[in-house]
Amino acid sequence: MAKLSRDEREAIAEKRLLSVLATATIANQRTLEQKISDAGPYGQRVDPHVLTDVRKRLMKEGIIGVASSAGSPWFFASNTSKAAWEARLQILLAVYQPYLAIAGRIGQALEIATYRALSEIPNADFEGRFKELDGHDDSTMYKKEEPTQHIGTRSLKGDERLDFILRTANAGPIGIECKNVRHWMYPHVNEIKDTLRKCLALNAVPVLIARRIPYVTFAVLSHCGLIIHQTYNQLFPAADATLSAQVAHKTMLGYHDIRTTNQPDARLLKFITQNLPSIAAAARQRFEGHKDLLEPFSNGEMNYVEFAARVLRRSRGQNEDFPTR
Repeated sequence: MAKLSRDEREAIAEKRLLSVLATATIANQRTLEQKISDAGPYGQRVDPHVLTDVRKRLMKEGIIGVASSAGSPWFFASNTSKAAWEARLQILLAVYQPYLAIAGRIGQALEIATYRALSEIPNADFEGRFKELDGHDDSTMYKKEEPTQHIGTRSLKGDERLDFILRTANAGPIGIECKNVRHWMYPHVNEIKDTLRKCLALNAVPVLIARRIPYVTFAVLSHCGLIIHQTYNQLFPAADATLSAQVAHKTMLGYHDIRTTNQPDARLLKFITQNLPSIAAAARQRFEGHKDLLEPFSNGEMNYVEFAARVLRRSRGQNEDFPTR
C-alpha cells in the first residue's frame, strides 16, 4: 500500500473519530487512540499526533464537544444530547476512576517484569530490586530497593532515581526507565526528557521501555543513543483481573492490550537478556557523541524542532547551523 499523504491521514482520522464517537457516545483521548491508532483495518490506523490535530480542528469547528471529569477531557459529537453523554460518562467513570486509583500498582507491574528479566542475565550487575515478591500478591504495592542516586561524583537531583541501573563491561552504566502508561512516547514528552536528563546526570546509556513508542522517537533519538523497547501491552496487577476485564472491554474504555501479569513475556526477556547487552556499546558511542544536543533539549533550553533538525543534519554530515524553517 502506498504511503498516505497528510491530507489522506487527516481524512481517515476525521471519519474514524466521528464513527467511534457515534458508537461510544463519549470517550477519552486514550480510548480514541486505542481504537484509531492502535487498532483498526489495514491502512486505517492514524497515529496520535495526527488524530489530536484533527480532533482539535473538529472541536474548533463545533463538531466535537468536550466535558471534563476525573481529571480528563471526554469527547462527544456535538449533536449528541447532553442527557445521553452525561449518562454514558457516569458508566465509564465507574471503571475509569478505579483504574486511576491503582496507577501505582499498574506502574509497578512493568517494573517487576523488567526486574524478573534482568535477573535472568547470568551474573548480571544491576541495581534496583524487589525483595518480597513471594511474600504477598499484587493487591498491595511491593517494597522496592531503588538504585543509587549517584555514580562517583555524578548525582541526581532531590529524590530522583532511575528504575534500574545495569552495568556492562563494554558500555558502562545503563539507565533503564519503565513507563507502563497509555499515551505514546513521542520525543518531546516529559517521560523521555526526564529519562535523558537523569541518564546524562549519571553518564548512563538511556533505555526506555514503554507500551507504545512511535517511529519518530526511534528515528530521532536512536541517533543519540537512546535504546527503546515497545511492550505493546499495558501490564495490570493480577489481583485486579475483574477491573482489567472491564477496562479492556470494547464497550467500556476499550484498552484491549492489557495483560494481567507482572511476568515478562518472551519479547521483553529477549530484549533484556540478549538485545540490550549486544547493542549497548554502540549506543554508548552515539550517546557520547550527542550529549551536546541532549543536554539543552532535556533541560528545556532547546526546543524539539531545533533539536530534531540538528540531530538529523549531524547524522547526514550536514551543517547543523542551517536555519530551521
